Amino acid sequence: MNITGAVLYKENTALKIEELEMQGPSKGEVLVKLKSSGVCHSDWHMIKGDWGTDSFPMILGHEGAGVIEEIGDDVTTLEKGDHVVLSWKQSCGYCEMCEQGFPQLCGSVITLSSKPAIKGSGQTVGRFINLGTFATYTVVPEIAAIRIDRDVPFPQASLLGCGVMTGVGAAINTAKVSAGSTVAVFGCGGVGLSCIQGAAICGAAQIIAVDLSDYKLEISEKFGVTHTVNASAQDPVAAIKELTGGLGVHYAFEAIGLVPDPFVQSIQCTRSHGMTIWVGHPPIGMKINFSPRDIMMEKTITSSMYGSAKPHIDFPRLLELYRVGQLKLDEMVSQSFPLEQANEAFATLSRNEVVRSVLLID
Repeated sequence: MNITGAVLYKENTALKIEELEMQGPSKGEVLVKLKSSGVCHSDWHMIKGDWGTDSFPMILGHEGAGVIEEIGDDVTTLEKGDHVVLSWKQSCGYCEMCEQGFPQLCGSVITLSSKPAIKGSGQTVGRFINLGTFATYTVVPEIAAIRIDRDVPFPQASLLGCGVMTGVGAAINTAKVSAGSTVAVFGCGGVGLSCIQGAAICGAAQIIAVDLSDYKLEISEKFGVTHTVNASAQDPVAAIKELTGGLGVHYAFEAIGLVPDPFVQSIQCTRSHGMTIWVGHPPIGMKINFSPRDIMMEKTITSSMYGSAKPHIDFPRLLELYRVGQLKLDEMVSQSFPLEQANEAFATLSRNEVVRSVLLID
């Protein structure tokens, strides 16, 4: 079958909109007609080469929502016409981590039956994290497609696939933020705002947002923030401690991943017996330095992979929170672009002009 996709051939180059050829679903797979895809910083990391460059060319995109167009043999949980959100972390169900209830840490790699090929050339391309949602269609394993109600808008639904699940899940699942507690979140992008929302849903009494952008700090107040700190104007650790009576916060989330300082600052602003949660994904090779004395007062440092998600359980629950107004997804979709303008979407992201952009695919 013929599809259209946005292909990255090399780091720090523009995506090319290509006509491709792709096989339909094989055993255990489904064909999804994509309707929307979030434009995530993880895709931006790939464009910049932060996470390695050995997978090019590839169709970018991993926050996707659409409609099941066809099912392969032995698919039992999905039917043609189902609306679905795609999960980029695909678990095998059998390894040690899966058996212990941590599918987000599954170490198995699910191999798809075929790769799309540039039409007329025979050159195959990969799909970012087995999804490649910057395309009109994709084939994914059955376990990667989570059915949703048909009245959920595709742009809002697509954001569950990565950023929202990662941030909200970090607060609810990983940290298990306590009601009445204090929270600091470093970074007010899509993941950071989702951490803020998760903390608010858990009932945190004080939520402090830290960023370099006044624009993003102003936006954060719509999502549950009680105080803001511009780290370009003041020491964020000192400011957070002042706001918490000198104690620091019970939970500090690092949701940037790009530079070392916020990782260290998130430790230093955590109070005794508090928890520091690293959510941002750092570039390959990045190092941080901090003193062991920073954690001597029984502080815990942990990371959160994909919000400790169990997608088939968590996605529907998050959508129920959206229905009752506790999870703000409409407010996160700040701009939309057609698939053909994927490069413009990344230009807007690079200028910090949006909370989250989405591609509308028809």
